[in-house]
Amino acid sequence: MTSSATKRVLLAAPRGYCAGVDRAVVAVEQALEHYGAPVYVRKEIVHNKYVVSTLAKRGAIFVDDTDEVPAGARVVFSAHGVSPAVHQAAEERELKTIDATCPLVTKVHKEAVRFAKDDYDILLIGHEGHEEVEGTYGEAPEHIQVVNSPDDVDKVVVRDPDKVVWISQTTLSVDETMETVRRLRELFPSLQDPPSDDICYATQNRQVAVKKLAPECDLVIVVGSANSSNSVRLVEVALEAGARSSYRVDGIGELKDEWFEGVSTVGVTSGASVPEILVEELITALGERGYGEVQEVRTATEDLMFSLPRELRADLKKAGQGPSRPRREGRRSLNVEPV
Repeated sequence: MTSSATKRVLLAAPRGYCAGVDRAVVAVEQALEHYGAPVYVRKEIVHNKYVVSTLAKRGAIFVDDTDEVPAGARVVFSAHGVSPAVHQAAEERELKTIDATCPLVTKVHKEAVRFAKDDYDILLIGHEGHEEVEGTYGEAPEHIQVVNSPDDVDKVVVRDPDKVVWISQTTLSVDETMETVRRLRELFPSLQDPPSDDICYATQNRQVAVKKLAPECDLVIVVGSANSSNSVRLVEVALEAGARSSYRVDGIGELKDEWFEGVSTVGVTSGASVPEILVEELITALGERGYGEVQEVRTATEDLMFSLPRELRADLKKAGQGPSRPRREGRRSLNVEPV
């Protein structure tokens, strides 16, 4: 047991980049290296300010939609996925596309198409306006309605209560999603589950790790951007799991002195679109504040990797270049001890 006078950091593992983010970021990097700048990217490739800024400096141009991309140019679709209408618009402008949609998001798209074909009412649990939700909704808008939260369940109306299925955004809070499903099932006892879990493995793993360390923490700091759904959820999970306080930061410049008053134990984690360098900077900054003891709290080990988008892979192969798979971001030693 650590004495109350000891200042320490509990570092969550897993944290940071998931396989889908790794794939998408490396796809833009490889596209810039192979084709040269500029390479256009529709929306933010992943929801992280640092990543977007770094890629922009290398020649990536981020746009809100395909009509901002010069006809015939090359564009990368973000990890969050796009609707069939976006693919169609790109085709009409003769754009060369690289689809960096996370394969786990693609799985949800295919579920939506399948259930719409079978004429189900599809309840898409997710945050209205989020890019991933817009992409999934676009697969079958006449069959899908978005359910934002458990409180929205009472607004749901379906054609046939015996032919209803739920699917979800991949980056949600597991607990809140299950509460939404519970309430939906009270209204629709025949509600069908998706064939496999829609909430991504990385989102779940990061939430489980935070739940384990949060009860011992006076403060939990989540590194991640405000538009990163899974990062925002980690703050909520930390508080629900017993952390005295929890805040999200893009980087160490957002730390506030008052957060650390009376704090002995700081928990640290990062969202699935956050590069490890930002966590390393935070650990260094905490060390300068006296939190020199760092212990890793590991609840799972991740080794999943996805191949690069097929369009990019094919061009790299023709040129005799690689890699054909994303490279995992190397982590420098943080001098941590397992607990």
